[in-house]
Amino acid sequence: MTQQTVLPILNEARLAQLNFPYSKVIEVVENAFRSLHHPDSANPLKVIMTPQDGRSIAYSMAGRDAASNTVGFKVVYEYDPDRSRNQYQFYSFIFLCDDTTGHPVALMDVKELGPMRTSATSALFAKYAVHSDAKNALVVGTGVQGQIALPMLVTALPQLTHLTVHGSYQAGLEAVQQKLNHHHTQRQVAVSQDLEASVRQADVILAVTGLSAKENIKYEWLKPGAVVILVGYGIEKSVLHRADRLLTTDAEQMKVTGDDLLDEDGKLPAVDATLTEILNGEKLARTHPDEIIFVYNSGMIITDVALGRAVADFAITQENVEEVTLW
Repeated sequence: MTQQTVLPILNEARLAQLNFPYSKVIEVVENAFRSLHHPDSANPLKVIMTPQDGRSIAYSMAGRDAASNTVGFKVVYEYDPDRSRNQYQFYSFIFLCDDTTGHPVALMDVKELGPMRTSATSALFAKYAVHSDAKNALVVGTGVQGQIALPMLVTALPQLTHLTVHGSYQAGLEAVQQKLNHHHTQRQVAVSQDLEASVRQADVILAVTGLSAKENIKYEWLKPGAVVILVGYGIEKSVLHRADRLLTTDAEQMKVTGDDLLDEDGKLPAVDATLTEILNGEKLARTHPDEIIFVYNSGMIITDVALGRAVADFAITQENVEEVTLW
């Protein structure tokens, strides 16, 4: 008789109870990027599907993290992504397998896992790209991504003392402060009333708004030496094309997911360095204090796999999983 295999399940509620340390999130994500070029690591490009009327977007990714010997398969479905129908829905999960034992690790929700690894990636970019006396950070957007961005950034760069958020939803603004206080109890975040004025003061800017962004950051607003990190929307594409340096997670993936940033000739600027090259000391993030640096942060499945494995192991040790038998 074939032995039955148990599959641990981590839903959104269980993940919210874990309180996985942000310092550990950054460590895991950094290790995944450092091992990206290992022969046993794999980070294929996303498969993206959307109907002609734009009512939904669906994508899937498969990858392998050599650092943890884990294989993962991620699926995301988003309905009404621009909120034009007032019917927004979002569903996602990742299935993880241990590639040493051949056993499944977990099936888990990635609603917060994805923003955690993305915010950790942004924090790593900022850590290496900001100038040494950077103090001011601005986050534009108050969704799940925006709520995680500041505490993750401060974990990587405790030198940041002036924290500001710009958004239009009161509940989101309050959630940003709550999330920051949960991880950094003595820190306060100011609410921006004027996007241009806030951008002009910022040393590092994270644009994490969705398709419904009402304002876009302009190049003329940026101070010398500013680092602008694009995760979602909210930045005019001229900022990319006029910036002194372009950093990204992966140059080839940027060609797939950054089509809304193409210039009038249908081209993107040349990438100066990837995060893996920066972390491994192969290239510099910054070469001059006054350089304006544009960062394109596109999600990498290898970081989903690595972080998912670390969070799943953490949950299993705490016996905070549900188990089902599928096979």
